[in-house]
Amino acid sequence: MNVKSSESDVVYVEQLKKDNIEAFEGLFRIYGKRLYHFALGYLKSESEAEELVQEVFTRVWEKRAGLKSELSFKSYIFTIAFNIIRKSFIKKERFKTYLESSYVKADFDIDTTNQVDYHSLLDYLKQLVDKLPARRKEVFMKSRLDGLTVKEIAADMGISPKTVENQLTEAIKFIRLNWRTENLSTILFFILFIG
Repeated sequence: MNVKSSESDVVYVEQLKKDNIEAFEGLFRIYGKRLYHFALGYLKSESEAEELVQEVFTRVWEKRAGLKSELSFKSYIFTIAFNIIRKSFIKKERFKTYLESSYVKADFDIDTTNQVDYHSLLDYLKQLVDKLPARRKEVFMKSRLDGLTVKEIAADMGISPKTVENQLTEAIKFIRLNWRTENLSTILFFILFIG
């Protein structure tokens, strides 16, 4: 490890904890490209790698007050990146298993499934999520996009775990009721909500 870089990380992290945007940009300059190439090596997709970098640095900004300058910032962000990639692979593996199940083979044409425009369906999902009441939407996003547990969401939002569960149930019920009826959409639904 480069000692000079490590020392600059300490300075940047200390400044970042004080909401210094230049420190944030400095860390992004040092690690943005490295993180991108790391993600690209696993994900094999430029757009997914770019999204991962944005997600990692968004989390860094959101959690800046709790950063520990004595710990390796590089290790911290690469651990976040690795966990995002791991979750992505788990979802893809579950999707593959789902596609290979006899239930899917009986009801879906796999060739057609492979032609689904994932991004347009995801955009449609975002439109539905935007129609949820503010608190329900926040609970849903923390659960399904941030990967937080019911207990973590409850602590983060200052509400009871039961309230979190109720909000999640209602959000999923709303999305299920308003989701397009074509067969292929149920596969995406499975990936996003069950997987």
